[in-house]
Amino acid sequence: MTSTPSSAPGLPIAAVERDTGLSKDTLRVWERRYGFPQPTRDANGERVYPSEQVDKLRLLKRLMDQGHRPGKIAERPVEQLQALAEAGNGRSGPASMESPPDGALRPFVQLITDHRVDDLRRELALLAVKAGLARFVSDVIAPLTTLVGEAWARGELAIFEEHLFTESVQGVLRNAITSIPHPGNSPRVLLTTVPQEPHGLGVLMAEAMFALEGARCVSLGVRTPVMEIVRGAESQQIDIVALSFSAVVNPYQVIESLKELRAQLPAATELWAGGSSPVLQRRPPAGVHVLGKLDDVGPAVAGWRAEHRPA
Repeated sequence: MTSTPSSAPGLPIAAVERDTGLSKDTLRVWERRYGFPQPTRDANGERVYPSEQVDKLRLLKRLMDQGHRPGKIAERPVEQLQALAEAGNGRSGPASMESPPDGALRPFVQLITDHRVDDLRRELALLAVKAGLARFVSDVIAPLTTLVGEAWARGELAIFEEHLFTESVQGVLRNAITSIPHPGNSPRVLLTTVPQEPHGLGVLMAEAMFALEGARCVSLGVRTPVMEIVRGAESQQIDIVALSFSAVVNPYQVIESLKELRAQLPAATELWAGGSSPVLQRRPPAGVHVLGKLDDVGPAVAGWRAEHRPA
C-alpha cells in the first residue's frame, strides 16, 4: 500500500463504497490480500483511490456478480477483465430479471450521453402510451436499466448521466402509475428498500406492476430501517411487504435484512423480494417469496387472492 501523502485527485473510501458497491471492509481486505487496490493517502492519512483504480473496482464487482471469485481476477489487467466481462454479458443466470436488451434500446442511451434529458423523457412517455404500462416496464425499462448499468460499469456513462436516466425514468413511471384509472384495494402492498439499498428504480417498476394488478400500493421510498418498515406495515394494515435488491447490496446484508424483517413482521404479513441480487435465487430465507422477474407479479398477486378468498 502506498502511504505517501498525495494531493492527486481521487475518491475517499466512503465514496468508493457508494460508487462500486464494494464495502469498506472488502476494499481493505483486498488491499492486504491481493495488493489491489493501492490507494494513496491524503494529508490526514485517509485512503484516496485514483480514478483508474475505481474503474477497475467497478469491473471487478461486475464480474463477481457474474460468479467470478475475486482471488482469481483481482490481479488481472483491466483489458483482460473487460474482455471477461463482455464474454459474460450473454449469460442469463438465475438472477437475471429480464432478457438482454437489444440494439433498439441503444438510442435511449445516446440521448443520455447527449444530455438530451427532455427528449429522453418525451420518448419514454410516448413509448409508455404506445406499449402499455406493463409491457413498457418489463420489455423496455427493465432491459434499458440493465443496458445503462453495463454502460456505466464500462465507464461509458458518468455517475451524473446514470442519475439523469434514473430521474427521467422515475418521473415517467410515477406519472403513468398516477394515471391508472381505478386503483384497487387489495392486497395492500408496502414497497421500499432496506438501508443498504440506495436504488429505487426496481421498487418503482414493481409498484407499477402491482398497481396494474389492482393492488393498493404504499411506497416508503428507499433506505427504510427494518423497524420502520415493520411500523409502516402495521399502521397501514399491509398484506404484503415487497422489497427490491440490486446487485450492489452485499449478499450477506440481503439475507440478514430479510431474516430480520421476516422475524419482526406479523405472521400474516407476507414478505416478497425481487431484483438482480443473485443471492435471492440461490438461498432465500424461509418465509420469503422471491419474484424472479417483473412479469411474476401478476401471477403472484392472483395466487395471493385465491389463497385469501373468503370462504
